[in-house]
Amino acid sequence: MQIAIPIIIQNGIAQFVNMLDNIMVGRIGTDAMSGVAIVNELLFVWMLSVFGGFSGIGIFTAQFYGKQDHKGIRYTFRLTLMLSVILLAVGYVVFRISGSSLITLFLHDDGGIGNVQATLHFARQYLNVMFVGLIPFAVTQSYGTTLKAMGETVVPMAASLAAVVLNLFGNYVLIYGKLGAPALGVVGAAVATVISRFAEMMIIMLYTQRHADRYPFIKDAFNSLYVPRDLVVNCIKKGMPLLLNETLWAAGMAMLTQSYSLRGLSVVAAFNISQTISNVFNVVFINMGSAIGIIIGQELGMGKTDTVRRNADHLIRFAMVISCLTIIGQLAISRAFPHIYNTSYDIRETATWLIRIVAICVPLYAYENAAYFIIRSGGKTMITFLFDSCFLWIAPLPLAFVLSRYTDMPIVWLFLFVQLTDIIKCVIGFIMIKKGVWVQDLTEYREEAG
Repeated sequence: MQIAIPIIIQNGIAQFVNMLDNIMVGRIGTDAMSGVAIVNELLFVWMLSVFGGFSGIGIFTAQFYGKQDHKGIRYTFRLTLMLSVILLAVGYVVFRISGSSLITLFLHDDGGIGNVQATLHFARQYLNVMFVGLIPFAVTQSYGTTLKAMGETVVPMAASLAAVVLNLFGNYVLIYGKLGAPALGVVGAAVATVISRFAEMMIIMLYTQRHADRYPFIKDAFNSLYVPRDLVVNCIKKGMPLLLNETLWAAGMAMLTQSYSLRGLSVVAAFNISQTISNVFNVVFINMGSAIGIIIGQELGMGKTDTVRRNADHLIRFAMVISCLTIIGQLAISRAFPHIYNTSYDIRETATWLIRIVAICVPLYAYENAAYFIIRSGGKTMITFLFDSCFLWIAPLPLAFVLSRYTDMPIVWLFLFVQLTDIIKCVIGFIMIKKGVWVQDLTEYREEAG
């Protein structure tokens, strides 16, 4: 809990403020809300690529910390910075060249509320500003991934808290034109987000640099770009499947949303509302998994292979119990929350049922998430690749593709059937955890002469 609670608070606050941001934009109207939601869906693919690439390196960082090898941590930190440059270049090229084309994939007129051209206009406005925020996001994740793998979760939490408060204030001022500022609408929401990301980056960078005695890896970290060749090779071998996994998973989730969007812009709006509140509650099981991965990774680095399997079982059960407490909250708020938005009755009703479906599926999400992080902590990233993104593209995505295009099934039932495919994933995760193939020490590397 010492590791998990700060992460949960950090991401919980971030998601809560994201929810308030979403509500503020939603008060402008359905078209603005849908446009912002589509762009965030696309940006989410890139952000998860960053998370996946850094997570692969973070596996080594956690085990190096278990051995108190600060030189090894310095090497992995440098690798995250190098990777961020590559991913930033890819992100800018993709969104600059294909941004508008990607947005239009989600725009389908259902003859009801929502205007396709207006939604596209708002989405383009929002994306043009959000480009700038990719840089501070990547740098912040580089520092944050390293610190969290060392068990330091309070500093990233504090930086995130400061950023989300600034973001919330900026949204209030810039979206609605308060305190003498112009009313910029969705552009104001994007500007506030970008400013808050730069603030978060500066806080976490300056704190780490000024406390080098506490974080020895940062000493001489920028003196060179040297990283032992075999460590680079091992990080690529273990990290590339995670990068591909997160990218393909996020792309798969975007494709799921695109399949759902065939039911019309009203469905896009309903999903935006339901995902906004569900994300606030889901931080519990998501970040319990992150904490489990850190703990198991450090134990593997310490050589505690005799107890780590038993501890993994205990941690999974604990994570599920804690996560299931959120079900009550989601069900209780499912009816009232959609009414905050300035939208139609049908959209609110659909959003209510989507929230309820997510709530009842929490036990499935919690188990598979914990299993994923345990398997990943031992470096079995190819298995996690098959377990996570490959499963998404083999089971839920084809089902959604077929049901959305070749049936008239209502969106609520379609969504429920797609979510229930996670039962299969939980069974697979249970088998892999019991086999113990993930118990592996990854901390050996060789220094080159000169």
